[in-house]
Amino acid sequence: MNNVIVVASGKGGTGKSTVAAALSAALVKLKKRVLLIDCDCGMRGLDLMLDVESEILFDCADAICGNCKSIEAVYRSKNLGELFLMAAPFHTDNEISPSVFTQLVEELKSDYDYIVIDSPAGLGSGFSTAAAPAELALIVTNAEPVSLRGAVKLRSRLTELGKTNIRLVINRFDRKQFKELGRYRDLDEVIDISGTQLIALVPFDTRLSAIMQNGLVGLNWCPAENVFDCLAQRVEGKDIPLAFRG
Repeated sequence: MNNVIVVASGKGGTGKSTVAAALSAALVKLKKRVLLIDCDCGMRGLDLMLDVESEILFDCADAICGNCKSIEAVYRSKNLGELFLMAAPFHTDNEISPSVFTQLVEELKSDYDYIVIDSPAGLGSGFSTAAAPAELALIVTNAEPVSLRGAVKLRSRLTELGKTNIRLVINRFDRKQFKELGRYRDLDEVIDISGTQLIALVPFDTRLSAIMQNGLVGLNWCPAENVFDCLAQRVEGKDIPLAFRG
């Protein structure tokens, strides 16, 4: 089973949180009950994307420390009834150990079809915590050298953590910019360098960014949504072609 998914990136700015939120919304469209956990301590943003920022009283650290029951730290999305959020602590000194976080996820698993974990960018302790309970890891990268280097290092670290089910998401892909960059022969070269099997190619779409920044996940449509619908089906184990081929 691949019902616990960590979405991670080797560097910031790849659009990792957008991928996590959009994938979660696509899984809900498949009639799945989804919990999205924000593990970006001190930099949480998924509460804004799901338009529940004014409702957050407790976060995952509160649930772990016993300040509240686990269910009290879970908030329903306003636009998608079966999409739920557990927010990250707003203070960086509230980082959670991998073993304790894994225990929390194990306690929550039975209530949801999928748990999607948004990891903090980079390879620090927050990433190790987010990745600990994952059954599937999605590496989010952009098709440019610095981001791709981060993806390579991230895969290596995931392997060290014992993760074997790892897939690549190339995000914010713009064919014209890619050709103008001239760094890579084609997308196959990017995938080969990453050393990771591609599961989704997401086009650059300013409308997707606007949806996320305005808390409209699941309410407004954009062309990139088709890619996430395809990604959700692939996560479900269906053998379907990429929705966008670049």
